[in-house]
Amino acid sequence: MRRFQATKIKRRPIGSIADVCIMGVLILLAFTIILPFYNMLLISFSTFEDAAGRSFDLMPRSMTLENYRRIFSDAQILNAIWVSVRNVIFGTAMSMVMTILTAYALSRKNVPGRRLLFYFVIFTMFFSAGLIPWYMVMLNLGFVNNFWVMTVPNILSVFNMILMRNYFFSLPDSLEESARLDGAGEFIIMVRIIVPLSAPILATVALFYAVGFWNEWWNAMLFLQDPTLAPLALLLRRLVIENSIDFGDAMAAAAHRPVLVHDRALQLATVTVATVPILCVYPFLQKYFTKGIMLGAIKA
Repeated sequence: MRRFQATKIKRRPIGSIADVCIMGVLILLAFTIILPFYNMLLISFSTFEDAAGRSFDLMPRSMTLENYRRIFSDAQILNAIWVSVRNVIFGTAMSMVMTILTAYALSRKNVPGRRLLFYFVIFTMFFSAGLIPWYMVMLNLGFVNNFWVMTVPNILSVFNMILMRNYFFSLPDSLEESARLDGAGEFIIMVRIIVPLSAPILATVALFYAVGFWNEWWNAMLFLQDPTLAPLALLLRRLVIENSIDFGDAMAAAAHRPVLVHDRALQLATVTVATVPILCVYPFLQKYFTKGIMLGAIKA
């Protein structure tokens, strides 16, 4: 009998040229992504003199909390933060309920007309009637100058529903069959079996919804005239793009503070306040994020 000798597999050294090049490119990309945020933080903590003459520095020249003190002592900013927080809480909760119910119904193989209903839902993802009919619908439904205009129209994302539906498809049918043999109905199967096993996609979709509701400004700009209903994203847009909010000098004069703040530093401090909550939430959901996206993107 002929003997086959095992051949040794040659492995590339860890410090090969290709690995070094790939690592260098990744470090460069990470540096280019982090650098603007770092510069934003430096300017947001800068004094009036440094913010007025600062272009770009790697090390801070001086540090002050006056910019953030002005923001968190302004009633308009605090109210906008509270409006955005309410929008995230109510919007994410309602959207998750609607997405779970819709995805579960469209993932059941015994639902009559399931494919036709799914095509109708997909149709809304690519086609819309336009801005004027959209505004007329919101007007007739009473959503003009209403807090819920930021929540109800965005309550269901077709993209997120498809991800969740495909994830439900990936779960084994034996679990559902076993539950039916024990006398469980559709609601019990969904609540006690499907939903507990879908933590990765639930966390991923919840993160998508939370970020979307936190950054909501389009519907607020179109339908809200009451300044007390303006979310933080809309206020930030007016501050950064339109530059129509001036609370720095007026607050300083009202409080008799001799410390001056620069408009640019106030703008970037507000951007930081709007960015930090999402950056704080993401690390806790990162372990679910990749798995949920990979499994939810599989075509069933």
